[in-house]
This record gives sequence, C-alpha cells and structure tokens, in this order.
Amino acid sequence: MRRFSTPSLTVLLCLLLCAAPSFAQGVGPGSAAVSQAEAEKWREDLRYMAREMELRHKNLFHTMTREQFETAVRRLDERIPSLARHQIVVELMRIVALVGDGHTNLSPTRDPKVGFRTLPVKLYLFKDGMFVRAAERGHADLLGARVVQIGDLEVEEAVARAREVVGRDNEMDVRFYAPLLLAMPEVLHALGLSESPEAARFTFEKGGRRQTSTLKPAGPFEMLPPDSDLSWLPKEGWVDMRDGAATPLWLKDPKNKFWFEQLPNSKVVYAQVNEVNDKPDETLADFSKRLLSFVEANDVDRLVLDLRLDRGGNGGLLKPFVLGLIKSKINRRGHLFVLMGRSTWSAAQFFLNRLEEYTDVVFVGEPSGSKGNAYGDSRRITLPNSQLTARVSVYYWQDWHPRDARQWTAPDVTAELSSEDYRAGLDPALKAALAYAPRKPLGQVLDEALTEGGAELALKRFREFRADYVNKYAETEEPLLVAGERMLDEKKPEQALALFKLDAEENPQSPRALYAVGVAHFRLGNKEQASKSLEKALELDPKFYEAADLLGQLKRP
Repeated sequence: MRRFSTPSLTVLLCLLLCAAPSFAQGVGPGSAAVSQAEAEKWREDLRYMAREMELRHKNLFHTMTREQFETAVRRLDERIPSLARHQIVVELMRIVALVGDGHTNLSPTRDPKVGFRTLPVKLYLFKDGMFVRAAERGHADLLGARVVQIGDLEVEEAVARAREVVGRDNEMDVRFYAPLLLAMPEVLHALGLSESPEAARFTFEKGGRRQTSTLKPAGPFEMLPPDSDLSWLPKEGWVDMRDGAATPLWLKDPKNKFWFEQLPNSKVVYAQVNEVNDKPDETLADFSKRLLSFVEANDVDRLVLDLRLDRGGNGGLLKPFVLGLIKSKINRRGHLFVLMGRSTWSAAQFFLNRLEEYTDVVFVGEPSGSKGNAYGDSRRITLPNSQLTARVSVYYWQDWHPRDARQWTAPDVTAELSSEDYRAGLDPALKAALAYAPRKPLGQVLDEALTEGGAELALKRFREFRADYVNKYAETEEPLLVAGERMLDEKKPEQALALFKLDAEENPQSPRALYAVGVAHFRLGNKEQASKSLEKALELDPKFYEAADLLGQLKRP
C-alpha cells in the first residue's frame, strides 16, 4: 500500500494557537462590538458548542490536546465583548478547525445563518497562482488578473491565515476553501486583511502591470451544495475567464450526478460521477451497470472516470460500481483511469480507496481532498442563540493500514490546471490520461539501481524520478522501505540507512520511516541514534509495538 505524508499538523496547530490573537483583531472602522447582552449570548453559544463538540465527536482530540482546545475556548470567551459579530463567527470557525478533520467545521459556505457576503470576484488557486476566475460585469477589467496581495500581505500569507479557519483533512481542502473565504469581506476583516468589512484592497497583476483596487461587497454569498462542486457554474451578470472558449467535458454538466459518452473517433469512454447518490430516475448501481455494459459490448479500450467535482454522498452505494469495475475488461494497468483533485472528497474518497485496493487504476490530476484513514459523517450542532451550525465527525473510517501516514491519495500522473488551461477551455488531466504510456514504477527503478550500483545509484535515480513533474505528488514510502529492507537482507545496513533516511525526509509524519531508521541504526550498533528515531516513531504512534519492543531492548542494562 502506498503512503504519503505532509508536515506535522501538531506543530502547525501549536503555531496556530500562539498566533491566533494577532489574526483576530479588535473592531475597526465599519464594525462595532456586540452589546453586553449580545456578548453573553455569544458566550453561551461558545460554551454550548465546546461542550457538544466533545460529547458528539468520535475523538475530538485526535490532532490537538484538550489543553489546546480549552485554552482556545477560554481566550475567545474573554475577548467576545471586544469583537463584532463577524469576528466572533470567524473565531468560532477557528476553534472548530483546530480539531483537524474536514467533516468538523463551521462553514459560511454551507450555513446561511452566518450571513457573510461576497466581493464582486471569484478567486481560484490554479497551478500558477491565485487568479480572478470570474467577476461581476462591472469589474470585467479584473478578469484573469493574478492576485498579488490582499491588503498589505502577499497572497501566500493571506492563504495561510485563511487556512486556520478551514476544517480540513489535508492541504487540498485549503486550496479549495481559501479562495472562497478570501472573497468574503467579513472574513478578510476578521483575519486582519482589511481595515473594514465594507471594503477590501487587492493588488492585481495583469498584462505585466500591477494595479490596486478596492472592492466592496456585492451581495450575499451563494451557499454551496454538500455533495457536488458547483462553484464553476456561470452566474448571471458575471463574466468568466473562459467565456468564448469551448466548454471542457468536466464542466459540461456539473449538475448531472452521473453520465458518460464515448469520445469521438476513439476507443475511450469518458464518465463523470459528480455525486455518490442516486438520481430520481436511475440509481448509481444501475448507471454503473449501464456504463460497464456499454464498455463490454463496444470497441472500448479505455475508461476515464472523472471524480473531480464529486464531494461525496452515500458511500454505501459504491459496492456495485466497484465490483463491476473489478470484473470489467478495462481493469488493466493503462486502461482504467480516474481523474481526481481537491474536490474529490468524503464518499468520493471511499471510491478512490476501493479502486486503489482492488483494481489496476491509474490516478491522474491533483491529490484528493481527503484520505483513507479519516474522521467523517458529520452531525450538526445548532447553537442556541445565534442558530449557527457547527458540524462534527461521529465516525472514524479506516480504509488504509493503521500506520498509513498519507494525507491524501496521490495521483500516479500529476496534471494540474493552470490559468491558461482554464482560459482556453483545456483539460490537462484528461489529456494526460489519453496520452498515458506505461512507465517503470518507482519500486522497479530503485530495485534495478540497487542491482546495478547500490544505494548511491538508487538515490540518484530517485532524485531523477522526483524531478519529473508528473511525479510531483508521487507516493514514495513503500518503494523506499522495500529498497531499504533489501539492503538489510543483503547485510548492508549503511545503504539501508541512507534509503530509510530519505524516506523519513520525504514522509516526516510516517512512524514506519522513523522505525526503519531506528532499525538500521540498531544494526549498525548506533544505539543512541536508534533510540532517538524509535522515540520519535512512538511520539507519532504510541501504539507502534514493534518500535516499543526494540526501544525496550536498547534501554535494558
């Protein structure tokens, strides 16, 4: 099973708590602190939310500590009288986001009671930066402009601030939600990115020239549906970067839960599943039967299944689809493709998990918005006074190995959308799937290099593999562990250590990598270094019994 990891969420959470006060500033021009009576009601809501979160969440402290949570609640309780309503709401979002899973959130994109507005632009984080993807017709001059600064901060710092109020399974959730939040004037002011919730200053770059514009609210934010990404739909009175270009297949019919067609003059069937739910006139099971019957009965050599707009639904409906794909003639490497990205989430992640486990699928696009071991199935907590809705995860889903430290399902072939691709109506992910040619997997590359020139050559080949853009997000843990274990079996612990150290660098949140480093040091007689690595592995996974046993051996007199 493949593994991937991102920087320590625990470290990031500690930084968040230390930095929180500077990001939630006092009231300023255009806003007023709540009254004393309102402040008490907000305090009641805060305490109710904190209590209910602990009662209902499957494991509220799976990422943060109780002390961190209680400190954050206490700090907000103290500060509520000095804050305006929108600042209190954003601070509630921050506390919920501390939990560290995507189904636990308080989201202004889903809850109309929040009542936040939008600026007259829609932003998106493309491969080459954040751009104005769409705009009100009166701001058409900003269309296609790259966002350089929001207020006085570079856009990267603005995204970092937005990150702290996003309930997330991984960083792809930040890439999805941050552009939405950074177009809400209330959020910008609460995060210290503007002086007032009534206006926000942006610096744009277009045609090689920079301009600064002050944008004002353009009406309420339109709520997003729960299970499909419909944020790409055109809006009356607005213009879009791709106006005038051909509509790519992935945006042909986002509201349609599932559909397929055979591409012209080809042996390729393209199918899109935008929601893991049934239609009124066709179940997902019946659709999968109809799709795969067409594949079997016709001259079809490849199936491209697009899940990029699929934000979930009912994972219990997936079994017939998965079984059908397992039995299908296209269940061969290089013939079954799944296009995925930041919106492939929740039940759509279940789909990825099953296909990775039981088929010879090739994943193409961006990393997914969730992971195989994750908390989910949110339940609502309605705050008694404000009537705001917080959601918390009530189940833990473990589709991967218990020690699988990946933060997402990574693409086998990276294909990210650039601003120019979008402007031209191009689809680099579909293009990559259609142009796919089998290549040596990393495990084979490393194994051949070890035979030819040992660990030194294997490390060189690894760097070459990593330098190839299509491998930008490639999962590396399993191949590196297998290569290192081979060196241990061949009584070459120095070479094993070099490979295991690389694994630990690539996957710093993997207890398996640190355990492997400890084993190699142990074989070399480096007891102190072995103990340090094993202790770090146990910090990440206190129930890593093999690491505990080996550490016990090292500590015996």
